[in-house]
Amino acid sequence: MAGTKEIRSKIKSVQNTRKITKAMEMVAASKMRRAQERMRNARPYAEKIREIVANLSKANPEYRPAYMATREVKKVGTILVTTDKGLCGGLNTNVLRLIANQVRDLQEKNVGIEYTAIGSKGLQFLNRSKAKLISQTIQIGDTPHLDVLIGAITAQLEAFEKGEIDAVYLAYTRFVNAMKQEPVLEKLLPLEPSVLAPEDKAGPSWDYIYEPDAESILNGLLRRYVEAMIYQAVAENMASEQSARMVSMKAASDNAKNVIGELQLDYNKTRQAAITKELSEIVGGAAAV
Repeated sequence: MAGTKEIRSKIKSVQNTRKITKAMEMVAASKMRRAQERMRNARPYAEKIREIVANLSKANPEYRPAYMATREVKKVGTILVTTDKGLCGGLNTNVLRLIANQVRDLQEKNVGIEYTAIGSKGLQFLNRSKAKLISQTIQIGDTPHLDVLIGAITAQLEAFEKGEIDAVYLAYTRFVNAMKQEPVLEKLLPLEPSVLAPEDKAGPSWDYIYEPDAESILNGLLRRYVEAMIYQAVAENMASEQSARMVSMKAASDNAKNVIGELQLDYNKTRQAAITKELSEIVGGAAAV
């Protein structure tokens, strides 16, 4: 059994660790509220532009944008959104598992795949996997800015427009609530009516008059739609990150408290055994005299 001095040292070490995890939990809770506010503020715009694009996909304009062109899938691109920092439980692991499943499914169909990494954890995973990486952006901070993301996004969009890839997917973690975040892998391009507006949510069909012309209006609008979807995905991922980190740090603090209690019990037992031994020696010595 360890001595009292060694146990006291362990208790102090765990107490220091608990102070750190408690502080990180409080910081994550504060950041989570701000991240959730940004995410919820961005949702109405994302939902509205998705509704407009869904109506456009069912309309019959004289011009058909490249983003709506479907073709045989020989190569796809995936935009992977992860965190820059760790200590957030299984958040990144879950979305990376989706990517691994996607790679396995596409390899069975002999379909190539290219990646854009948003976040350090996804970049590290892709480098370890020796995946083909065409663009990346990391260290984007606690507040998403489209001007930081636009460069990495553009690489995938231009590749799709040129026909170098035939579909674009978006992988991220969707925020449900503080205790639940779900990994998502959704098709971003080409824009398909069945994906934009499922049958159970389909509304009346719309048609439009374009000024000055359909080509400039549709190309600009669809580009804004893709950018809005990616911005929303990053905002959702950040809210999920802070929520997962808060929960993980709370669990770590609770575990540290339990460990301290167990060590304190061991310390008391060891101390009591030492006292009992000393008393026995005193009694034995007095009896011998």
